[in-house]
Amino acid sequence: MIDLSLQLSRPGFDLNFAVKLPMRGVTGLFGPSGSGKTTVLRCLAGLERAAGRVVLGEHVWQDDVIGCFVPTHRRQLGYVIQDAALFPHLNVKSNLEFGLRRVDVTQRRVALGRAVDLLELGALLERRTQNLSGGERQRVAIGRALLSSPTLLLMDEPLSGLDPARKSDVLPYIGRLQKELNIPVIYVSHAIDELVRLADHLVLMGSGRVVVEGPLSEMLARLDVQSPLGEDAGVVLVAVVGERDVAWQLARLDVVGGCSLWTRDHGAALGQKVRLRVLARDVSLARAPQTGSSIANQLPGNVEAIADDAYPALVLVRVRVGQSVLVARLTRRSAHALELTPGQAVWAQVKTVALVESPYAGAEHC
Repeated sequence: MIDLSLQLSRPGFDLNFAVKLPMRGVTGLFGPSGSGKTTVLRCLAGLERAAGRVVLGEHVWQDDVIGCFVPTHRRQLGYVIQDAALFPHLNVKSNLEFGLRRVDVTQRRVALGRAVDLLELGALLERRTQNLSGGERQRVAIGRALLSSPTLLLMDEPLSGLDPARKSDVLPYIGRLQKELNIPVIYVSHAIDELVRLADHLVLMGSGRVVVEGPLSEMLARLDVQSPLGEDAGVVLVAVVGERDVAWQLARLDVVGGCSLWTRDHGAALGQKVRLRVLARDVSLARAPQTGSSIANQLPGNVEAIADDAYPALVLVRVRVGQSVLVARLTRRSAHALELTPGQAVWAQVKTVALVESPYAGAEHC
């Protein structure tokens, strides 16, 4: 368990951040600019001195009650920021070896070859850093951080300077290294699509405080979390590939909890677990199943809750489908016409399903 209690005051801003996070997987810190996400990382790293407590399992990095404060250079952590901050006078291999030299040989948990293989850096080792693309630079920066054999990896918007194509190139590497090396990651981002792809746990911040926190899928099923996401509102579901329709090049994805969704066949093997994202704007509701429609994914469910959206003309509706939850964004007029109330039986029509854990991830209409 990562036990954090941080208090810091400066002109115009107060941080009062207290949370207990899992010591495995990726924890995403999400919130508007100025909410304190980067400040939390800096305090956790010891780069900024806050009052309180920072404990990672058996490792106490700060505890003001007993007068303990471990300086940054003695905290076993890796830190990756938006600017890769590589040494321009060194080639890729030498930049990686800089991270390796920070750790005594007897304490090294990540070998150079392992990091190179995970991040596919072999072809870049002799290149100068100024000759790398933005995505390649970030992969090298991540590799350098890994080679310090951290017990915790901090990532502060590491992809925000990349265009969408380069971001898509780097994201799979981050997911792979976490799973294969089992190093806990705290990941700050303004982009919910990054966190949907990577995070297992989500902390929503506002004004220096924790608004809500918990497992990603549970947090995105909450309507009070959905509204601030705007066009990105939607849920994350875990599914297993249950059937492949070769003739029509489709795949049936069986969601944990009972419902099934059809999407384009991305080539995932039968039985493979995948993560799905269903955006609220891609879910419509009806009082009865619809015939003569191109929407093949029609699921019976019950309205659980209705909440105001950030846009006055819209509402958010949470629908229970089996043991899973979908969120639909409707106009108030449509909700009124359907006479929606909690407990009402409805049919959820899912127009688009996006695989966010697949080598060929993308949104597909069914």
